[in-house]
Amino acid sequence: MSNELLSDILENHHFNQVDFKKSVREVYGDIKSSSLNLNEDELMSFFERLIEPDRSIRFKVEWFDDDNKLHVNRGYRIQFSNVLGPYKGGLRFHPSVNEDTFKFLGFEQIFKNALTGFPMGGAKGGSDFNPKGKSPYEIKRFCESFMNELYRHIGAEIDVPAGDIGVGVREIGFLYGHYLKLTSKYSGVLTGKHPDFGGSCGREEATGYGAVYLLKESLKKTDDNEIENMSFLISGSGNVALHATEKIIDLGGKVLTLSDSNGTLHTEKGLSKDELTKVKNHKLEKRKRLKDFNSNNSKYYDETKPWSFKADCALPCATQNEISGDDAKNLVDNGIWSFVEGANMPLDQNAVEIVTSKDILYLPGKAANAGGVAVSALERTQNANYSSLSCDEVDHRLQNIMSRIHANCIDNLEKDSSRKFYNYKTGANIYSFNKLYETTKALRL
Repeated sequence: MSNELLSDILENHHFNQVDFKKSVREVYGDIKSSSLNLNEDELMSFFERLIEPDRSIRFKVEWFDDDNKLHVNRGYRIQFSNVLGPYKGGLRFHPSVNEDTFKFLGFEQIFKNALTGFPMGGAKGGSDFNPKGKSPYEIKRFCESFMNELYRHIGAEIDVPAGDIGVGVREIGFLYGHYLKLTSKYSGVLTGKHPDFGGSCGREEATGYGAVYLLKESLKKTDDNEIENMSFLISGSGNVALHATEKIIDLGGKVLTLSDSNGTLHTEKGLSKDELTKVKNHKLEKRKRLKDFNSNNSKYYDETKPWSFKADCALPCATQNEISGDDAKNLVDNGIWSFVEGANMPLDQNAVEIVTSKDILYLPGKAANAGGVAVSALERTQNANYSSLSCDEVDHRLQNIMSRIHANCIDNLEKDSSRKFYNYKTGANIYSFNKLYETTKALRL
C-alpha cells in the first residue's frame, strides 16, 4: 500500500519532475528493504514530510547585456530541510535547469550533507542563465540582479549557498560583493569564496580530490586493487574533473579521457602532469573548448562520450544522467569494474540497475561528491572564527572526512560474502535517512 501511496503523492504533487521522482524512489526503495525498525505507516508518514521542500522560491532576474539590451531569466532557491542545520547547497547557472533540477539536487543534498557529519541541512538553487559567451561585466550584472532577491532568503545561520556548474570563484565574488553592499554584513553567507576574502584554501580542489580519496578508502577493503594500477575514464573538464585527474596522477593512476559538451579528449597513455597543467590553463583560465587544445599525445573525438573506451574505472564528473543504461552495459563489457560518481547522480536509472546487479564497486554521488560541501563546512567554521587553515591542513581534514563518510556508508551493512564489494548506495541512503529520522524525532518536529 505504501508504494502506491508514494506514487500517488509523487504523481499528484510532483507529476512533471522526472529527476526528483527518480531520486525519491531510489531512497525509498533502499530504506523500505533495510533493517531499520520502521513499520510501513511510520516510513510513509516520514517520507510525506521529507519529500516536500520547506519552501520553493522562484523569482525574476532582469539584467542588461553590454549592448544595453534587457534580458529576463528565472532564479530559484529550493530550501529542502534544515533539520540537521542551516540550509546548504550550491547555485547552478545553466540554461537546462528548472524546478525539477533543483528539487532533485536539493533532495540529494540533504543526504549528502548528513553523510559528512557536519550540521548542515539541504538546499539547491540557481538560474537558467547561461554564462558561456558572456563578458565578465554581463556576468557581474546578472549576479548582482540575482542577489537583489536572493539576499532576502539567506544568511550564515539560515541558508549558505555555494558554487556549482557555471558558478565558480569569480561568480561567488560578484554575488558576495553585492551581498555586502546590500547588507553591510561581512559573514559566512556564501562558501566557495576566494581565500583573500574569507574563502577556504583547497575548496576548488575538494570535490575532485574527495572522490578519489573515497575510492582510495574503498579499495582498502579489497586486497588486489590500488589507484596506481588503475586507468580512468573521466567526463567533464571543469573543477571536479580536472582536480580528480590531478589527484589520480599524483597517486600514480592513468587518466585516459576528459570531455566537454562537444566531444572527448582521449590520451591513450594517460595524461601527464605537464599536459594536465596545460589543460587546466586552457579550460579554467582561457575558458576555451577542448577541441581547441593542441597536444601530440591526445586525440579529440567530436560528438563522442568517454564511455566507448576501455579502462578500469568510470568517473563521471559532468552532470546528471550522463551515463545511460546502454553506456553502462558497454562500459562493463569493456572491463570497467568500478564507477565513482563525481557529479550528482550521473548514472541514469537504467545504468544504476545494471551496475548494482553486478559485483562492481559503485560509489554514489551523495558520498563521492561530498568533498566539496565538506570543505564548505570547514569554510563556514573559519568564517565564524575569523581564522584560516593552510592547504595542507584542509587536505588532511578532507581525507579524514572522506574516511568518515566511507565508514558511515558501510556502518549499517552486512557484506554479502558472495560479492567482493559493499553496496555503498544502500549504505549511504540508510545512514543519512536514519540520521534525519532520529533527529526529527528528538527535536519533536
